[in-house]
Amino acid sequence: MTELTEDVIRRLPKTDLHVHLDGSLRIPTLIELAKERQVKLPSYTVEGLRELVFKDTYKNLPEYLEGFLYTTAVMSDAEAIERIAYEFCLDNQAEGVRYVEVRFAPQLSVRSGLSMSEVVNAVDRGLRRAAREFNVRPEIQNGTEPRFVAGMILCAMRYFEGTWSEGFGRLFEAMPEADRFELYSTASVEVARAAARLRDEGCLVVGIDLAGQEKGYPAGDHKHAYQIAHESFLGKTVHAGEDYGPESIFQAIGDLHADRIGHGTWLFSEEKIQSPIANRKAYVESLVQFVADKRITLEVCLTSNQQTVPELADDLSKHPFAEMRKRKLSTTFCTDNRLVSNTTVSREIGRAVEAFDLNAREVRDSLIYGVKRSFFPGSYLEKRQYVRQFIDFVDRILGKTESS
Repeated sequence: MTELTEDVIRRLPKTDLHVHLDGSLRIPTLIELAKERQVKLPSYTVEGLRELVFKDTYKNLPEYLEGFLYTTAVMSDAEAIERIAYEFCLDNQAEGVRYVEVRFAPQLSVRSGLSMSEVVNAVDRGLRRAAREFNVRPEIQNGTEPRFVAGMILCAMRYFEGTWSEGFGRLFEAMPEADRFELYSTASVEVARAAARLRDEGCLVVGIDLAGQEKGYPAGDHKHAYQIAHESFLGKTVHAGEDYGPESIFQAIGDLHADRIGHGTWLFSEEKIQSPIANRKAYVESLVQFVADKRITLEVCLTSNQQTVPELADDLSKHPFAEMRKRKLSTTFCTDNRLVSNTTVSREIGRAVEAFDLNAREVRDSLIYGVKRSFFPGSYLEKRQYVRQFIDFVDRILGKTESS
């Protein structure tokens, strides 16, 4: 197979199954929108924001999350949201991403004059416009290359405050006697119902996600929402095992029917188990076996993990991906946040090649896992055809032969 140079990695068709829209804006666009919408920023230059907010390294998770205060603030109207979604696709296309599932929490943008449906429809318009423009290329029209396809994953939140958005604030006002966990559950049910309805109305919604702080906010509180998604045949992914132990991953799979796991960083970590489990080693081994056997894909985000997990800060080769690789688990490389982590899918793959000495066949496997385990917005037969085109294109670039 062809040597995995930076140019080859860039030309390969790629997927990104775990990327947040509000963490992936262009800085010049953020600055422009902030000025127009009177959002105060700590700097109004690219260099200043890179120095103060969107860094290459962070002290801790709270510092990493600081940038979202500014990005979500400018996602305050349909025009801005559509533009951000459109530019997001252009940036993905420029580095060879052919399939992307962008996720966002629509309730964070709800306010007077902007409903959850209008937020999702604005993103939908941006994705469709970018796809239309890209897919007129001759090599796509004649079927020799896979087209650009984008879908949306709507995020529910494990935890939120009423100050996070007008939409969340209204929920607190409407249910003043409710326990906070009831509010979180109610909000996630609304996301699941909206996702199913909007998908049925023709939007590019392909699934739901559960995001936010794991510790103290268990997945089980969102069973109702995920049952709705399950019965509506939506794709289901869950942030799990990112800042909590293996049992969080089990909850995502067992309670929420997760098809994929976002991060799964602590899948193998017995010491991270918080529950009173007698035989931790056996528990972890059984969980890993289950994940492997069911081909539950792990959405691996190397750079963002290294930026937020102190144990990984000094050496990427310590990342649990090394063990995931050894166990032959289904994994695919994702960016998490293109802006906040200052990364691309090409960079994630390049870093993995360097840190774990991956060969071309292993990179090929990861690319194929990504497209096969996607929540493709089309029929099964359409997905099969798309996957075949995708694999053929990968193999042409890598120079794969029958004897490879």
